[in-house]
Formats: sequence, structure tokens, C-alpha cells
Amino acid sequence: MSATKSLTVAALAGAVTAALSSFAFAAGPADTEAMMAKGDVEMCYGVALKGQNDCAGGGHSCAGHSTADYDPASFKLVAKGTCTTMETPNGMGMLKSS
Repeated sequence: MSATKSLTVAALAGAVTAALSSFAFAAGPADTEAMMAKGDVEMCYGVALKGQNDCAGGGHSCAGHSTADYDPASFKLVAKGTCTTMETPNGMGMLKSS
């Protein structure tokens, strides 16, 4: 493999790793509170896919227990300021549960 190709592959791998690490995932209420205290994430309701919610809401007890896509009572932690710009089949993400 050429040096240029190796460098390109390494840069791409680094970019993918950085992107993946920017996604927030909370395992429980304490994790959610800790992440929220940092101030760089917000709870976004109605954007989580089935089984991919962060913590309680929608009649379930914690992360990964949502039973429907885009449940307006389930939230996902997202980068602060991005929630209401997220478009779903049901409309935009919401900062409060409906």
C-alpha cells in the first residue's frame, strides 16, 4: 500500500472514530444526569428508534426499552442545539415530551 493511501485510510479511520464517539448513549438516570450536567447534550423526544432510546419514558424503565420508532415520550441525547432541527416521519424533534 502506498504511503498516500495509508495516510488516507488512517485519516478516514480517525474521522469515523471521532464521529462515532460524538454520539451520546446513557445507560441509566445517573448517566443521563451526568451527561446533561456537562451542558453539551439535550434530551430530544420523538427521534429515537425502537430500542434505541436513552433512559426512561414512554411506559418503560430505561435505555433501549422503547417499543416504537419516534415515540414522542422517549428521548435520545443529542448535541445541544440540534434537536429541533431533526426531521422524522412524524415531524421535528422536540425538547419536551408530548
